[in-house]
Amino acid sequence: MHYTGTCHCGAVAFAFEAQLDELVRCDCSLCGKRNALMATVAKDRFRIVRGEQALRLYRWNSGVALHYFCATCGIYVYHQRRSNPALLSVNACCIDGFDTEALPLRRVDGKSMSVVAGAVP
Repeated sequence: MHYTGTCHCGAVAFAFEAQLDELVRCDCSLCGKRNALMATVAKDRFRIVRGEQALRLYRWNSGVALHYFCATCGIYVYHQRRSNPALLSVNACCIDGFDTEALPLRRVDGKSMSVVAGAVP
C-alpha cells in the first residue's frame, strides 16, 4: 500500500510503500519519552517528499541508529534502526489518515539493551 505523511507543522512530508501488519512500541529511554508508535518500512521504499532541510538528526548510545525529527515543530518523523539499518521505523502518528488502533501492537524491550561502551554522548 502507498502511504503519505507529515510532521505536525507540515515542513516535512514523506511517502512510502509497505504492507503494515503491526505497530511497534519500544520502552528504551528515548522511545519511552517520545511515546511513539512505529511502523516498519524498508529504507528503499521510503522517501522524503518535502522538507529534507528541516530534518535534524539525533544520535545516542552507539550512534548507529539515526533519529530524525522536524526542527520546526520538534516531531519525531522516523529513524533508521540500529538492529537492522535496512529498516526504518516511521512514526505511525504522522501517517496521513492512519488508524493506529487498527493494527496489533508489538512491544519491544529496549530497556534491557545494554549501553554500548564508547557511546555517542
